[in-house]
Amino acid sequence: MTNDFTDEMSFRKAVKTVLISLLDQVDEIDSDDHDPSMTDGNLKVVFEDGGTFILSQQPPTLEFWLSANFSAWHFIRSDGEWIERDTSEPMLKVLSTLFSDKLGMDIQFSL
Repeated sequence: MTNDFTDEMSFRKAVKTVLISLLDQVDEIDSDDHDPSMTDGNLKVVFEDGGTFILSQQPPTLEFWLSANFSAWHFIRSDGEWIERDTSEPMLKVLSTLFSDKLGMDIQFSL
C-alpha cells in the first residue's frame, strides 16, 4: 500500500477538508453526550463519561493518528481512501464503529 501524498502541503489541504467534514457530521449526532472541537489539524471529541477521541494529523509521516479507548490507529490515504496502515481497515469504518459503540446508536461517517 502506498501513500497518495508526496508532499506536506497537499496532505495538509486534504486533512483540513476531512476534519471539517467529520466535525460537521459529529456536530449533527443527536446526543448531548459528546463535545467536539477542532484546532489546526486535530479533531477532539470529549464524552460526558470522561472518554476522549482524538484524530490528529502527522505531517512528518503524512498520516492521521487516532487515539480512542486506550488504543491507537495510523491512517494513510491510499488510492483515495484513508486506511489503517497495519490492518488496512477503512478509517471511516473504524470511526463509525467507535462512535456507535460509545454513544449506543448507529453512526455512519462518510466523506
